Amino acid sequence: MTALLAASNWTGAAVFLGFGGLIVVLAFLALLAKLMVVGNPSEMLVISGKRNVAGQGYRTLIGGRTLVIPIIEKVDRISLRNMQVGLEVRAQSGGGTMIPVTVTGVANVKVSSEPDTRGNAIERFLGQPGTDLQRVARETLEGGLRAVIGKMTPEEIVEDRDKFVATVMNEVTDDFRKLGMVIDSVNIQNVHDEEQYLESISRKAAARVRANARQYEAERKSEADIKEAEAEARARQAQAERDAEAKQAEALGRQKAEQARLSADKVIAESDNALRIRKAELAREAELKEAQTQQARAQAEEQRLVATEVKKALADRDVAKARAEGDAAKVLEEGKARATAIELIGKSIQQHPDALKVMLTEMMPDVVREITKTVANVRLDNITVIDGGEGRAIAGGALGRARILSESLATVESVLGIDLRNLTQNIAGNLTGNSGGKAAAQTTPPPVPGATQPAK
Repeated sequence: MTALLAASNWTGAAVFLGFGGLIVVLAFLALLAKLMVVGNPSEMLVISGKRNVAGQGYRTLIGGRTLVIPIIEKVDRISLRNMQVGLEVRAQSGGGTMIPVTVTGVANVKVSSEPDTRGNAIERFLGQPGTDLQRVARETLEGGLRAVIGKMTPEEIVEDRDKFVATVMNEVTDDFRKLGMVIDSVNIQNVHDEEQYLESISRKAAARVRANARQYEAERKSEADIKEAEAEARARQAQAERDAEAKQAEALGRQKAEQARLSADKVIAESDNALRIRKAELAREAELKEAQTQQARAQAEEQRLVATEVKKALADRDVAKARAEGDAAKVLEEGKARATAIELIGKSIQQHPDALKVMLTEMMPDVVREITKTVANVRLDNITVIDGGEGRAIAGGALGRARILSESLATVESVLGIDLRNLTQNIAGNLTGNSGGKAAAQTTPPPVPGATQPAK
């Protein structure tokens, strides 16, 4: 029970503390709202009651927020919005005319927010209604208008409104700075006078304007006529130039066409000439090719024949070589046989000296036969015999062959050293079966050159 009571007491205390804290927070927020001041950008807050560092008894705020000490500080507000002020001034114009002129217009003014000049507005208009500001601004502007009207002629006021407005604003700018105000704009709506001076000026100006307009129109018409005439002249000149250019172009075209035709003829002639030359070249090339073909054929045939002849020559060479080798072998063998026979004959002759005579005797038929062949081979086709009338030339021609034979036999006898007559008789005796042995024994052969003679 005690615990429950303690818990309930604790809960009640917590609730009381929370409620008390909420009240304190709300009170603090209410106090803060009372102490804090928020300013709009379109107004200037003037917080007075406490001196600042510069020694002024107020401070300003444009937009933002600040804290204000109650009782000690006070907050006032001055609007920075534009105020439209109507103007109507009647004054005598200057420039020696002294004509009463009425000027109506509208000006837009406001309290200055510049730090250098806003203090003047605070000192003069703090706590006053806006109508006082408008009144002071209007009276200041009208005073400036009167001063400017008195310096300018009606014509200047009417003809140059911008100059008039600029002069007015320059006239009142210093006064407005002293008031802590600025002029945004001044618009002149109307300028008139009771004596209709400006109306007459306007009529004169209108007449002058109309005259100027007519003169301008006439000048423009004259200029237009001149320009039209110039344009027509330029057009005619351009047409003439175009015609001349067309004629020139036509002539140039005909000239170019003629040149083109001549060029074409020249090209055709050159083409024909080139074609003829090409045909001749082709014909010559064909002839050269044909000649080359014939030459190639001839060379091929020659090569074939050469090859055939070479092959034949090689074959003949091989045959001749084989034959020569055979003949050489035969001759070699025959030489070997003859050498052997000669060696044997030499040995037999050394042993039997008479054997040489027998051998020569056996060789005589062959020798005689060969000699007769030599004489037989001597042919006398046409013989012209010139005789002195004694008949000896004819007999000499008939006995020519017998003389050749006799001389040949004598040559053999001198070479062999044998008496062919005795040898012939011995051979005849041998052939007939006579006592050739005795005859042979009685006949002493001549000595053989190089043979050894037997002793007697």
